[in-house]
Amino acid sequence: MEGMYRFVLTNVERALWTESWAIDESTLPLGTEHTWRVQKTTLKGGLQDGIDLIEIDNGALSVFIVPTRGMGIWKGTYRGIPLGWESPVRDLVNPAFIELNDRGGLGWLKGFNEWIVRCGLDSNGAPGNDIVIDNNGNEAEVFVPLHGKIANIPARHVEVQIDLTPPHRITVLGIVDETMMFGPALRLTIAISTELGSNSLTIADQVTNLNDKPAEMQLLYHCNYGAPLLEEGASIVTPHKTVSPRDPRAEEGINTFDQCPGPTPGYIEQVYFYELAGNSEGNTSVLLKNAEGNLGSSLHYSLKQMPYFTLWKNTAATRDGYVVGLEPATNYPNAKSFERDAGRVITLNGGETRHCDLTIAVHDTKSSVQAAEREIEQMK
Repeated sequence: MEGMYRFVLTNVERALWTESWAIDESTLPLGTEHTWRVQKTTLKGGLQDGIDLIEIDNGALSVFIVPTRGMGIWKGTYRGIPLGWESPVRDLVNPAFIELNDRGGLGWLKGFNEWIVRCGLDSNGAPGNDIVIDNNGNEAEVFVPLHGKIANIPARHVEVQIDLTPPHRITVLGIVDETMMFGPALRLTIAISTELGSNSLTIADQVTNLNDKPAEMQLLYHCNYGAPLLEEGASIVTPHKTVSPRDPRAEEGINTFDQCPGPTPGYIEQVYFYELAGNSEGNTSVLLKNAEGNLGSSLHYSLKQMPYFTLWKNTAATRDGYVVGLEPATNYPNAKSFERDAGRVITLNGGETRHCDLTIAVHDTKSSVQAAEREIEQMK
């Protein structure tokens, strides 16, 4: 058995869209011991109406990809362990129901419940005013809402690929365009993949400037965890060189920045900006582990691609959204004008592409968590 199986679920250029579809060992025999499947459904009813949802189950790790919401990853499970968090936003929300400028630019939060969600592409971070060049070539002041637009743009192309030779990698490809006339024209090309039986998935993204003129870009991966990984006594392990509190509220917790309390009613978020070390190849890792140290999740990526890391602690009451966010990025999530002044906003020349690759692993034994910790310790 050689080659690659392919199936296109969405292609707007060909007016192609598939409402529901599934494939598994019974319809594509790979001859493995793993019970795997890929299935696509379209949700109906309420604010989730019209949402496309794709599940990849590699036999151990299962994740739900949302093409309608910028190819974010809603939830996951690994050997029965839930991955993600419980947001006050209970259901997936169709972007048609999101107004990004609500509540002073915080409308993005009305759809915020994913395990892994991208922030970008033209901007991310805190809402605020910025200066752009308008259609007449003049400087104009505009308001930039929280975390940009990419998480609320449906994919224009979605495709499933399955390697027919071992180790049988399953990949979901997507293309999401953030474009406008007299403004940025950025294309996000996505490949989310996992091998059968694996404890990890890889996100391989490319951001391309479709225009001939230069364009700015920002990209941040908001990786959000709640129980059971997050609990009282859970901790964040990093090869940090420096850690800086974002504001006076974060300064209050600087002595315990890497420690997590249990659900705390009335807790106000604390945010910390990190400078991380890497290995000899310039790659780094971060780890969230539970109190006992027998359960965790780690992120692995290139510091050249994403030099900046942010920790978001929002250990509020469970019903208010008990969560921490591990956030590798091309910049810190401050207002875009602030990041530009600090030299942390990327400019892509016409036709230029920027790559960002992120691997997320789950650890369900003490030895696996300890191995992830040792890898981080060697980077310090």
